[in-house]
Amino acid sequence: MTVGKIDSREVRSSEDVVLVRRVVRESAVASGFSLVDQTKLVTAASELARNMVIYGGGGTLHVALLNDGARRGVRLTFEDRGPGIADIAQALRDGFTSGNGLGLGLGGAKRLVNDFEIYSKPGEGTRVVVARWR
Repeated sequence: MTVGKIDSREVRSSEDVVLVRRVVRESAVASGFSLVDQTKLVTAASELARNMVIYGGGGTLHVALLNDGARRGVRLTFEDRGPGIADIAQALRDGFTSGNGLGLGLGGAKRLVNDFEIYSKPGEGTRVVVARWR
């Protein structure tokens, strides 16, 4: 697998979440994604970026274009230095929220992508890596 264009963005506010949506859509278009696949990836990115701002105090998004033979994809890595997630399984369960949301963010994002990995340690932060392929 080869990794192409890589972009990094600081995500600290709701305005930055809007920019994340734009950058991710542009990356999906550059990878030849259909409108449906673009929308799925942008929606997942928006949820993960919002979580990073609300629960992680902001962080960094890394975007990479992937080429694996006939497959092309986009990998997104969201990293924060927030309080971390004590129980990842519970956080992925629909309906669970530690705030005022609907509790669909992490689980919903997972369903919208092809690859989903989450690493978190209380007191050290969280890293979520997702990829969507066409």
